[in-house]
Amino acid sequence: MVAARPLSTADERREEILVAAERVFAARGLHGTPTMEIAKAAGISQAYLFRLFPTKSELFIALVERCNARINRTFVEAAAAARAAGEPVMTAMGMAYIGLLDDRPLLLNQLNAQAACDDPAIRDVVRRGFAQLVEIVERETGADGAEVRMFFAHGMLLNVLAAIQARDVDEHWARTLLKPTADDGRA
Repeated sequence: MVAARPLSTADERREEILVAAERVFAARGLHGTPTMEIAKAAGISQAYLFRLFPTKSELFIALVERCNARINRTFVEAAAAARAAGEPVMTAMGMAYIGLLDDRPLLLNQLNAQAACDDPAIRDVVRRGFAQLVEIVERETGADGAEVRMFFAHGMLLNVLAAIQARDVDEHWARTLLKPTADDGRA
């Protein structure tokens, strides 16, 4: 006899769908991903998917918000750990972000969200995500505007290098751009 699967609450099912959607959207982006593929990956019907997320855009927005929350939480935790250890907070936050870049679906969904900013609702959630992140960096580090801009500029470069898997390339341009500096705490 097969044991009955315990019933999930709608919130638990939403989270399961977001976990599946993260993998599927990462591979094909918002516009290239059929909702049927997400439903199949989540083990549910497409009708139930639309019951929990009425549109594909709403599902994608929930995924972007989930990704943003993970990055925000990682930055806050890294800052707290650095302060407790007497280490530079901005360096710790940068190193924590480098760790996040190893999560390819997270990275690709950040890039996919930026690429989908032709949708005003997605653009708004991406903007809010940046605003929250800037506020966290300013609050946790006390950095001035120029330092915050450099931190984010470096982060954007790291996004591109991670997306193109530059660590796998043994060429001058890749070595130059990947070379650790004293500013990023990897020197």
